[in-house]
Amino acid sequence: MKTVRLPCGETVPALGQGTWMMGEDAALKAQEIASLRAGLDHGLSLIDTAEMYGEGRTETLVGQAIAGRRDEVFLVSKVYPHNASVAGMRAACTASLKRLGTDRLDLYLLHWGGSVPLAETVGAFERLQRDGLIRHWGVSNLDPAAMRELWSLPGGPGVQTNQVLYNLTRRGIEWDLLPWQRERGIPTMAYSPIEQGRLVRHRGLAAFAGRHGMTPAQAGLAWLLARDDVVAIPKTSSAQRLAENLGALAQPLDAAALAELDALFAPPSRATPLEMI
Repeated sequence: MKTVRLPCGETVPALGQGTWMMGEDAALKAQEIASLRAGLDHGLSLIDTAEMYGEGRTETLVGQAIAGRRDEVFLVSKVYPHNASVAGMRAACTASLKRLGTDRLDLYLLHWGGSVPLAETVGAFERLQRDGLIRHWGVSNLDPAAMRELWSLPGGPGVQTNQVLYNLTRRGIEWDLLPWQRERGIPTMAYSPIEQGRLVRHRGLAAFAGRHGMTPAQAGLAWLLARDDVVAIPKTSSAQRLAENLGALAQPLDAAALAELDALFAPPSRATPLEMI
């Protein structure tokens, strides 16, 4: 399993498991739990969720999936911006822990920037760390200006990652955010790495994948996995797609293949606003 090193020195799998929209259909519950557990069986030990997902239902499902296997998991959840104050974050974190059936999070992220000052949010994270409720903290959906502000704050360099939308069709962060984070050793966590499945219908990518003996989804994931400081977190509840995702690890792309993809999906030529889904 390829790994990515966090600023704290720990390593996490470069390919993890997303959970957005899991736990929202009771008919899929058993399948979703089975998929997460199968992912753990194959070393996809990073599981990402959020209090926002299904308004807690996703965390509850994740808790059921990792029951009895908590120590195998690098567990990530996210706090709503309006809960990112000192008092609000403690209540939100406690509720997330209860739903997840655990006593700590390995990584707790601010889901996106809001009205609570970042300085207060950092202080709230640090209090949760001191009390053992979270091991590390990070952010999500913060643009370069917000990351610079965060970095300038007391305790701000404790940030472990910025989780953002990043895939072949969403490369804007390569202009400014990704280089800035790379200079400071902050890895990027890429959500929607195959654009919620839309990338698999891209004709050019399908042709590229065919030439390289891959599926389009594998090509999209392999492109991200070619970067040493990016963690991809695709979501799937299908055993077939899970196996397909795992196959991307076995098919690294060389410089020539990466150049082909640059020709299909051009890198940014100017700064653009940070994209979100």
